[in-house]
Amino acid sequence: MERRRVTIKDVAARAGVSIATVSNVFSGTKPVTDDLRRRVEKAASDLSYQMDRAASQLRSGQARVIGVLVPDLDDTFFTSLVSRIEVLAMEDGYDVIVASSRDDADLEQSRIRALLGWRPSGLIAVPCSDTVPDLLKSEAARLPMVFADRVGPEGSFVDTVAIDNFEAGAIAARHLVELGHRKVVVAASDMGISPIRERVRGVAETLIAAVGTEPVVVELGSNGERGADRFSSFLAGNSAPFAVIGLTNVTTLSALSALARHRIDIPEAVSVIGFDDYPWMSARKTALTAIRQPIEEMGRLLWERLTLRMSGEDAPPRHVSLSTALQVRDSVRPVIGQPRRNSSGEPAEERGAGQHHSAGQEPA
Repeated sequence: MERRRVTIKDVAARAGVSIATVSNVFSGTKPVTDDLRRRVEKAASDLSYQMDRAASQLRSGQARVIGVLVPDLDDTFFTSLVSRIEVLAMEDGYDVIVASSRDDADLEQSRIRALLGWRPSGLIAVPCSDTVPDLLKSEAARLPMVFADRVGPEGSFVDTVAIDNFEAGAIAARHLVELGHRKVVVAASDMGISPIRERVRGVAETLIAAVGTEPVVVELGSNGERGADRFSSFLAGNSAPFAVIGLTNVTTLSALSALARHRIDIPEAVSVIGFDDYPWMSARKTALTAIRQPIEEMGRLLWERLTLRMSGEDAPPRHVSLSTALQVRDSVRPVIGQPRRNSSGEPAEERGAGQHHSAGQEPA
């Protein structure tokens, strides 16, 4: 039986230090104490550890550069994720080169070529669609890379870190069901992206199981202003009341802008659940209930997986799925005249419904 290759993670565990410390010992990027150096060197010797390609590149003077590809830097989620990766990379002595595909597949290919021109030590990519770019497929054999967030059906050939999108949609729908809502509108970005489809599926299956209704899905795209125009057009032909679930922070903002144009009050006429939890969501007269993604943890795991791959780990691809959480605030109200139900469709205990006015009451 072939012996498993020893990795930098094994050396770090045996020496009782971090992976970054082992990397610093062998690369000389940051000073370490004599005691730590001796522990790491002894652990490496005991395990017969051989420094691999990443170390050779460092010794040859290759720039310590990490490439990061995202679909849109106008989206606060991606800028927050990039910011976290930059901090972690800097702590380990790497520079980060960021490129945005602007949600355009042709531009994505050009941006990937530009990133590869830097001869990066590794790459973190959020593809703009379910179709993994050919350049990434061809580079995966030689370049350590990790996919994040928009993990499509073909993403399994490298490590991936994403949220449980089905669960995220179900959490939002379950909260509305428990407060008596039956009519739900989903403000989606693009149904051609698998995470969005999974969030919609989570909403739909929860509603169908609980109250026998399906959500209305409105695709708004990834541009806030154009999304607001589209949702405004939807509102013009569909009278309130209903509840809205925004599946991204951009579509949440688009829906809110359109509701404001039509002077529709939240939550009196329309209840709203947003996605991603940023300060602006609570800096409002009516603070938004929102699905919170664990961006800090996602960034940490992305960097951890990439560091391990750059150190030579050759285990099968690993997929990490993170859970989201519901931040309950003031933008969802109990519905008057509808029995409150739990996610299984059973009647739920009434809590404070009589405190609200009936102007926004939903029809059966």
